[in-house]
Formats: sequence, structure tokens, C-alpha cells
Amino acid sequence: NFYCLRGGRRMCAPSGMEGSFFPYHEDVEKDELMWACVESSLFPSISMAQCSLVFHPEYDISFFGLEKYHPFDAAKWGNVYRLLEEWGLVSPSTVVHPEEATRRDLLIAHTPRYLNSLYSPCVCARIFEMAFLCIMPYFITNKYLLRKMRLHVGGTVAACRLALERNWAINLGGGFHHASANAGGGFCVYADVTLAVRMLLTLNLVRRVLILDVDAHQGNGYERDFIGDGRVFILDIFNPKIYPRDSKAEEAISRMVHVDADTLTDRYLEMLDSNLETVLGEFEADLIVYNAGTDSLEGDPLGRMQLTRECIIKRDELVFQAARDNATPIAMLTSGGYQRSNAEIIAESIKNLHTRGLIQLKSATPAAAPHHHHSPQPQHTNHHAAPPH
Repeated sequence: NFYCLRGGRRMCAPSGMEGSFFPYHEDVEKDELMWACVESSLFPSISMAQCSLVFHPEYDISFFGLEKYHPFDAAKWGNVYRLLEEWGLVSPSTVVHPEEATRRDLLIAHTPRYLNSLYSPCVCARIFEMAFLCIMPYFITNKYLLRKMRLHVGGTVAACRLALERNWAINLGGGFHHASANAGGGFCVYADVTLAVRMLLTLNLVRRVLILDVDAHQGNGYERDFIGDGRVFILDIFNPKIYPRDSKAEEAISRMVHVDADTLTDRYLEMLDSNLETVLGEFEADLIVYNAGTDSLEGDPLGRMQLTRECIIKRDELVFQAARDNATPIAMLTSGGYQRSNAEIIAESIKNLHTRGLIQLKSATPAAAPHHHHSPQPQHTNHHAAPPH
């Protein structure tokens, strides 16, 4: 361990940090990276009246109505929440509202040069695949797009941290798996998966992480960020015939499973079950980050797969059951999915997880008092993860 002084405080760095993998940080910047993690406000407090479902009312994107012309359903996240609320499974006071990621938070995952490039409207236009953004000033793109994405990032960090407290967590947004330290693409501007995993590893809250990605697209963003990092095991099940076809990023994939339009439901579930069982038997993870994209649904114009809605629901149940059987905390992100029907399927899947007893949702009773975010931080209870030194 090494010691550093900051503001008159003396703190021991987390054990094992000296050998941590930092793709672009110089050694002299490791202290600042640790302190950025320690002082971040993205780790939420949670009361006993709340469940570890993370959602912010401003997740949805509204851009003067122009978002309707983009293939991505920009109201998906809010629609999922509204269905869960209508079914009496959650209420505003029982879900966790994440904080917006600050620039200092984002620098844990991104280079300054990349974050500065987002001031260019044409860079945002390319990432969001909206050509008209080239003529929009930064304050517009920041207010209506980037800020909302930063809330999603906060949601992913919160979900990963809460999973260690409650054994499960679901961020109704996030999963921007095409964004890396120095690039964005495919509607993914910030590397929320990289950021969350790196924070937990840096603080020694976890030692090893399994990223299970079942989005139809390859998760090339975080894969590029974790090339050579043995603490992160990546099981990526994707269609190799579609975007992004990133052969460099494939170097980081620990176990790669190819699926396409010819992969039917029964075969898909069999492949998922057998590969996940093998991985959990070989790699003792302290956390599963589950990138649960629904663009593998039949009819999706970009995923180009043929899975039924029943398969999506069964898929999520299978993964959460495996996590429980292996006593491993799991954080789920909703990631891709481009049809208007996706929100209902995601909500039905979450409801099924609750019905099966794999998660525990909560709704407020008339006597329940609203929760305020300044409640005390709960103690870490996950028996897998080591506390920070």
C-alpha cells in the first residue's frame, strides 16, 4: 500500500491498486483517479423503504419532436417505469434517482481530449446518428442530449454499487457499450460500463467482474477499455454480421458466442445457459454487470435476430437465477432495443423477475414517508467483495 496526503488527510490506497490497469493514465495520475472515485457523489444512499431499481424522470430524450425520426425509442426508459408503476410494483419514493455524472466522474473513464470533442456539434451528430445536430449549438445538445446521458451514467454506477448492497439492482437505462475512453458511436456517448467497473475496482469494492453482454451488438467500447485486464471477464453473445465488427475489441472478449437470425429461441437459451454456467464455474466474480439489450427481439431493424418476447423474458430469468445460484450480485442495464414494443417487454421481464422472487420491488403504502437522498450510507453487505482498505 502507499499513502497520500490530500487536504490534510492521510489515506491508504486500496490494496492491489499499484498493479491496477490504467489504459491511458500515467502513474502520477493514479492518486487523482483514486480520489475522483472516493469523492464521487454517484454512489447513492438507500433506505429500507426503497428497492434497488434505478430510474430518473429525465432519462427520456425529447428534442423538439425530432427524436421520433431516429430508430431508437427515446421514450423507452420512461415507458418501462410507467408500466411498472401502473402495475403497482414501484412508486416514485421507492426507486433510486441517480445523480448526474460530473466531468470529474467522466474522466475516470474518458480522456480529456474526447470529452472536449463533445463540444463539437458534428461529433455529437456522428455519435447520435442525427445529422441535424451539426447545426445545433453546444448548449442545446448538452441540455437535451448529453445531460440526459450523464444521468444514465450515474444510474449505471448507482446500480453496480447497489447490487453489492442488495445482491441485485436494475438501471432502467444505461448500457452504452459502444463508448470507450476516447470514442463514442452507435448512440453511445459515455462509457458507463467502463466507469462503473473501474470505480469499483479502484476502490477495491470488487476484485473481479463478469460483464455478460447479450445485446445483439458487440460491446466494443468497454472491451477496448479492458484489453489486457485480467480482473474483467467478458462473455459477449452477439451477432457478428452487424455493427460494429470491431476485431481489435474482440481481443478483450474472454468468451465469444456468435448468434444471428438463424439462431432460434431454444438454441439461444441453451447456448446462454451452458456458456454462463461454464464461465461462473471458471471465474469467481464479485459482480455480474448484465447488459440486457432487447435488440435481439424479432423484427428489430438493427439487431437482425429472431428471438421471441417469451425468450427475452426467459433469458433474463435464466441469468438472474444463475446469479442467485452462484451467490453473485448482479446489476442489469437495459442497453439497446429499437422497437416501440421493447418497453413493454422489458417491464414484463422485470415483473417476471419479481414474481419469481429473484428481485424484490417495492411500492409505497399510504403511510410511507418519502425518502430524502441525504439518508445515511448503508453498510456494505456483499460477502464476495472486500471492503476498501
